[in-house]
Amino acid sequence: MQTNFIPFFPEQASTIAGNVDSLYAYLVAVTAFFSLLIAILIVVFAIKYRRTSEDFIPGPVHGGVALEIIWSVIPLGLSLIMFAWGAQIFFTESKPPADSMEIYVTGKQWMWKLQHMEGVREMNELHIPVNRNIRLTLTSEDVIHDFYVPAFRTKSDVVPGRYSTEWFRATKPGKYHIFCAEYCGTRHSNMIGWVYVMEPKDYEAWLSGGGMQGSMAQKGEALFQQMGCVNCHLSDGGGRCPNLVGIWGRPQHTNVGTVVADASYVRESILNPGAKVVEGYQNIMPTFQGIVSEEGVQQLIEYVKSIGPTGVNTPAAAPASKAPATAGPNAPQGKPSTSQQLGH
Repeated sequence: MQTNFIPFFPEQASTIAGNVDSLYAYLVAVTAFFSLLIAILIVVFAIKYRRTSEDFIPGPVHGGVALEIIWSVIPLGLSLIMFAWGAQIFFTESKPPADSMEIYVTGKQWMWKLQHMEGVREMNELHIPVNRNIRLTLTSEDVIHDFYVPAFRTKSDVVPGRYSTEWFRATKPGKYHIFCAEYCGTRHSNMIGWVYVMEPKDYEAWLSGGGMQGSMAQKGEALFQQMGCVNCHLSDGGGRCPNLVGIWGRPQHTNVGTVVADASYVRESILNPGAKVVEGYQNIMPTFQGIVSEEGVQQLIEYVKSIGPTGVNTPAAAPASKAPATAGPNAPQGKPSTSQQLGH
């Protein structure tokens, strides 16, 4: 919604933007109407019921039931409309469609780091195709940030130690601002970037020229091998750690109850292995906090997600004649490495 001279709202460039703007316009209209009505009534009543002399004594006021019902029911109805409309938008923005393209976003003072599933990495820029559902999985390496794209009318807090989700469907090719909408330090105002919405063929051309060196799942597999995880997570279930094949999205029975193996569970298992230990296994995994980067954790998550029950990319057992590969600091000799934590 724009005037000829002053843009009342930012450009609408997503499927949800029009609905958000309509709700906002409704809120402004209701607020303006009642603000004006109250101001006028104050002036009218001040004049009509003013004290005309020092001896004037007003008569008793008994009120009116009809008037009290009206000024209770009408605001209640208007408020319920706001609530229902806002809830509808909230639930729509909280549930990314199943066919969404997934992208990981990591906030860090003072930049945005983004990873595409195909392996392309970006800094303070996000290239996406037009008319495609995009799901962002966001986390922070330090303090609370907020990923905000005004043209899409979407924003989400980016909190250290957990994942949040934001999604949108861009409707217009173009270049749109990214802001951090949460004060995050002295250079908060510099934590900006751009979303480039491209036609599908242009996006494919950009993607193919992005210098890819394997997808996120493939990079996660390489890290899985490098950290010696294959020595403990044996695909036949005979290792010191649980078999990871096909665990994604399934319930895991741990020492603190049953949890679902999702991104938050895998991340916690890498960085805080003793939090949830799978039943039947010992808590012998060292923490890899500060050893595996946030991007590395995201790659490991995608690898665990990719090794489904068909056995594709199944982690191989280490040869019996070799000692376990490099483990983290303080890891006991011959004890599990990063991989074990993934099973906790």
